This record gives sequence, structure tokens and C-alpha cells, in this order.
Amino acid sequence: MKLSHLLAALILLPGATFAQCGGSFSSFISGLKSEAQAQGFDAATTDRFFQGVSQDQKVLRADRAQGVFQKPFIEFSRRLISQNRIDRGRAMGKKYDAVFDRIEAQYGISRGVLLAFWAFETDYGSFQGDFNTRNALVTLAHDCRRPELFRPQIFAALELYAKGNFDPARTTGAWAGEIGMVQMLPRDILENGVDADGDGVVSLKTSAPDALTSGGKMLSHLGWAAGQPWLQEVTVPASMDWSLSGPKKPRALSEWRAMGIQARSGSLADLPASLILPQGHKGPAFLAYPNFDVYFEWNQSFVYVLTAAYFATRLEGAQIYEAGNPDQGLDGAQMKQLQRKLQARGHDVGKVDGILGAGTRAAVQAEQARLGLPADAWPTPALLAKL
Repeated sequence: MKLSHLLAALILLPGATFAQCGGSFSSFISGLKSEAQAQGFDAATTDRFFQGVSQDQKVLRADRAQGVFQKPFIEFSRRLISQNRIDRGRAMGKKYDAVFDRIEAQYGISRGVLLAFWAFETDYGSFQGDFNTRNALVTLAHDCRRPELFRPQIFAALELYAKGNFDPARTTGAWAGEIGMVQMLPRDILENGVDADGDGVVSLKTSAPDALTSGGKMLSHLGWAAGQPWLQEVTVPASMDWSLSGPKKPRALSEWRAMGIQARSGSLADLPASLILPQGHKGPAFLAYPNFDVYFEWNQSFVYVLTAAYFATRLEGAQIYEAGNPDQGLDGAQMKQLQRKLQARGHDVGKVDGILGAGTRAAVQAEQARLGLPADAWPTPALLAKL
């Protein structure tokens, strides 16, 4: 999901002003109803949709308890990728072979990519979440942490309801409002939902063909380039200039080859790519191709995205990555301390949350270069001590 942090207090629509978040919950709901009618929904439909709506404190607790994303890549990926998940993924690929063939032909999405999302989001559909979706969206929109993300999804759910494709009292899913086997938000369902099984209904909760095809269509609309790779493990010489690494530093294949980078197996694609060192120059190394960037439109956690992209390659036959022997990293408390020190030096690391996100990685790399350390964006106790 997109995790931007706009903090505007009001959202303006023609002819009306509505509080974007906060305040009394009943007043907030009244504002949502008024805004819905300003958007063209009739009063009766709007009233029925919001009837019985309530705040869900479990949703807020889940939103604030995402400590798993503080785990480093090796630990996180080993936690999510089991032999059972690999075996089930390959079995599902065979079971829905014709569906995946159609998706690849129509949208250009390789089956491993969708299988990996299916595995991580709902364990191949076995657990899709039991949070009331309407209540979850309204709760998160009322909360002032990320209202700009969740408020529009309420009106998308209302539109689905008006079309007969959403039951506000019974539709359930993840705590953040995603629905179905590959966990799509209401707006994404409106724009990309596909009735792939031909029963006249887009059912992302009970129909694997519908869910997978809808996910494939969404990835295509997000910019996935048909037939191109997304991630490949590489070997990197010890003499590399580590400051050239990073997910937003693409270079031509010829440049990487000239530096001595090679595919661990197979051949490198002749595409611009970024060198990713998730745990520094002593750990695993990957080249990320343009399709890798599309993953961040699905989820903005770097460790989740890299793990999903890597798992997709495993499901399509790639070998287990070389873990190497990375330098010791930081625990959550140390990472927060580091982020505060980086902020004090003028770096924009976003929220001090103990998560090694893009802003923190960039700041770490800049400070490593300044201090004469290997600038591989992997924070260590040695860096923390020097700062």
C-alpha cells in the first residue's frame, strides 16, 4: 500500500468543506455522508452503507504493531519463505496453469510474481482476514496518521456497494481494508476487478481466477513491462565502489559488467538495473530491473518488496541466495537512535520508527561515505558509534 504522510487538516470539494480526520466519530461520519452526497451518491444509499458503522480499536493496534518490518532481509525472508510455501506455490501454479497462461498472455505478468503475492498476502487464500472492511477503512480514515490513503477508499467501497458488489455489514478482509486472495483495496477492485471465471461476478474472496487475473491487471496498470525480469541474484567483486549501490541508482548492463558484476546463474538482462545490497556488501546481492519498482506500488516496505520479488524468482526455479556473512546490524532501539542522529545531521529519514526504509538507507550511505566507511547503506554498531 502507498504510505505517504500528507498531514493536511481539510479536504476541499466543490461547494463544501469536510474535516479530513479526527474530532468526534459521529461528526466525522456525518461529514463522510455529506461528502458522499456531494460526490453524487443518493442519501438513502449513503445512509444504508454507514448504518451501524463503528470504530475498531483492533485495527488501530494492528496499524501500530508492524514490527516485523524491522527485521533484516535474511531473517525476514527466511521467516516468510518455507519449503511448504514453495511446494504449495508450484502446486498452485500447476492447478491454475491455464489461468496463469492467460494472465501472462494478456497482461505480461509472470506467474511467479502473482504466486508470491498470493502466498504472502493470504497463504494462497487460506486466511484473508476477518476485519470488517468498512469499519477498518472508516477507522483508519478517522485516525490522523494516514487519512489521505484511506478516506478515498471509503467512497470506493460505497461505489462497490451501490453496484451490489460490497456488503458493509459482512465484507471482511485485512486490517488495512484490503479484500480477497491477493488483498486489493476497494479502488483497485473498481478499476481492475476481472470476472475471469465467467460467472458474472467479480469475486476476489472465493474465485482464484478472478483474484489472480485482477491482480495481474492491476500490476499491468501500475506499469509492469511484459516479458521483462524484475530481480536477479548476482556476484559482486570486493573492489566495488559500494556507493553506487541502492534501489534508485540504475545503470546500464555494460557498466555493471565492466565493474565485474555477474549473474550467479543464467544471463543478465540487457536493461538498466540497480544494485541492491539489503544487508551490506558482505551479504546477498541483487540487480533490480525496472519492473522491481512496480512492487512499491503494491507495498512500500523495502524488506517486504525485496522478499516478494525474490520469492517470485524462487518459484520460477532460482536457487537459494548466498547469504554471505553480513556485518552485525542494529536492533530496533539502536535503529531509532541512529535515525535521531541522522536527523540531527540534517537528513530526512521520515518518521523515527526503527525501520530501515529508503530515507534512512540514503542517509546511512551518505554518512558512511563521509566517514570513509564502505558506503553500502547497511547500518552497523560501528557507524552508530562514529556518529
